[in-house]
Amino acid sequence: MATFVLVPGFWLGAWAWRDVTALLRAQGHDVHPMTLTGVAERDHLATPAVGLNTHTTDIVRLIEVEDLRDVLLVGHSGGGMPVSQAADRIAERIARVVYVESGPLPDGTAQFDTVPPQEQQRQRAAIGSGHLLPPPPWDPAADPTNLAGLDEATLAVLRARTTPHPRAAATDPVRRTGGRPVPTALVASTFPLSVVRQMIREEHPFFTGLADGQLHELPTGHWPMLSEPKALTDVLDLIARG
Repeated sequence: MATFVLVPGFWLGAWAWRDVTALLRAQGHDVHPMTLTGVAERDHLATPAVGLNTHTTDIVRLIEVEDLRDVLLVGHSGGGMPVSQAADRIAERIARVVYVESGPLPDGTAQFDTVPPQEQQRQRAAIGSGHLLPPPPWDPAADPTNLAGLDEATLAVLRARTTPHPRAAATDPVRRTGGRPVPTALVASTFPLSVVRQMIREEHPFFTGLADGQLHELPTGHWPMLSEPKALTDVLDLIARG
């Protein structure tokens, strides 16, 4: 069966993949959920020096130390950036990069560049002079699209368990070496594939890297590993078999 490395997005640790991990393992897959430096149970390691390259090294070292090969490297949301860089550095070990509510940002682009100016201003205010980006309030009334599918119990877990994220992971630009391209797949939950395909045709920089990859739609909120773990597992299993 397949080997998965699961990388969470901002504010989350390996715990967010718990249901998906159990379901994939029950199907016979080898699964390695990750917590990146400075977040969740590793939040005591958060310093101003922790950034995108730190998180990229986290992924690369796990794969190298565990001697993993033919890896399906899954990056959720902000986890898509270190996943892109890691795949670029160790392409020979990666079978496919799977972007869940994310995408292969072009060289020189940071996560901060992808959000509207109003959100950038909000994030700057939240960070202040510090080096950590605090998690959102997890209020479905204020963010119904992204939080769709999450019940109150899950929202309570998010409020209790999410931790601030190293700021530099959001502001550091993706840097690519121009190495061997790695096949891709996208799992889109908050936007329809018709929009993705149109953006690919228009050569939008955030999606052109998906032009030759698999495209999958899983309608739910921005955190499908929590709102639809079984459905996400089925999609990942389908990608592994494809």
